[in-house]
Amino acid sequence: MTITESTLSVEQEINPWESASHRFDEAAELLGLDDGMRKVLRRPSMELTVNIPVMLDDGRIEVFTGYRVQHSIARGPAKGGIRFAPDVSLDEVRALAAWMTWKCAVVNIPFGGGKGGVICEPHLLSDSELERITRRYTAEIGEFIGPERDVPAPDVNTNEQTMAWIMDTYSMHQRHTVTAVVTGKPLELGGSLGRPEATGRGCMITTLQALKRFDLVPETTRVIIQGFGNVGGMAGRLMTRAGFQVICIIEYDGAVYNRHGLDIEGLMRHRQHTGSIIGFPEAEDVDRDQALLMDCDVLLPAARENVITSANADRIRAKILCEGANGPTTFLADAILAEKGVFVIPDILANAGGVTVSYFEWVQDRQGYFWNENMVNERLHEIMVTSFDDVTGYSAKHHVNNRLAAYMLALDRVAYAIRRRGLYA
Repeated sequence: MTITESTLSVEQEINPWESASHRFDEAAELLGLDDGMRKVLRRPSMELTVNIPVMLDDGRIEVFTGYRVQHSIARGPAKGGIRFAPDVSLDEVRALAAWMTWKCAVVNIPFGGGKGGVICEPHLLSDSELERITRRYTAEIGEFIGPERDVPAPDVNTNEQTMAWIMDTYSMHQRHTVTAVVTGKPLELGGSLGRPEATGRGCMITTLQALKRFDLVPETTRVIIQGFGNVGGMAGRLMTRAGFQVICIIEYDGAVYNRHGLDIEGLMRHRQHTGSIIGFPEAEDVDRDQALLMDCDVLLPAARENVITSANADRIRAKILCEGANGPTTFLADAILAEKGVFVIPDILANAGGVTVSYFEWVQDRQGYFWNENMVNERLHEIMVTSFDDVTGYSAKHHVNNRLAAYMLALDRVAYAIRRRGLYA
């Protein structure tokens, strides 16, 4: 049953599974999907919860909880990251797996959606403890992953080292090296050139396409980026190189602002030296919540879910919202942004550069033949531009906003695959 606005609590609005389900229901209704197909597409195909006993460095044994959800394998193996965080929940992992299904369909690559997570506080664990957690988690989910079944990748608080541990653990169980079991690996272990920049590059490419609709050029376009990790940092670096004025960076501990544009490379060096973006000599420190509401041309949330909600959406002052993070906007905020005329590049399009180059990595691993960086970037550019045109074309054809268009396009493609395959009985 769809939750109505009148009965919606704050907890329900920021529940990512509620957001994913609401948007699914709305798109399915507009597409006219029959009830049977809605039942198939609305539920994950598999949910796995595992207990992970680990001996800590001080000799104590702790048991961590891990999840792996496969939402759909109709169009190919499940694909999706693994995050380590204290607030990981099954609802969050479900939603992220569903978003991966729709994201892969939007950019038309042959994957379904998966996601995983372990409840832990990585910043309080040593590298050796994280390795033991990763390897035991991999062993617990080992029979459910693989190049033909489910291909994990890095996500929040995981990285190429985490992927190397997963690849090695899986390979030891298979008794031969299986590089294609994960993506986002170190180059030396079968990673792809262009992968670290891919999500940020995809955000830049789709933003460049959106600028054409506002007769804007990068040199006069003011950008605010929330999050300065891999996605936000790379987007800021690439956008600055392309001529954009990145005027504000927002992080968990504050924000920095320069109306003439920030020196992103200098800010990266400052953070590396001090551990924070605060106190950067070439910018002024500003309140992080107010920074999100500053006047700009492009707002790029690139951190976690639920940054833009019904509580602040009416005060967003951007022409273009490019969603570098997964689920940064709640579904109640969608209507407010639409009424304000904000051009939204939805997450399942905007940040799909990462999974697209992950697909390239998977292909290269399976071929045993690796591409140069120019080839990776050219093919990424082609897919992102084509996908942007597909979504905006669908939006115009069906008279819906970009998010609904992206969902409708994705549902249409996945439902088509299921119909053509039929139901095994």
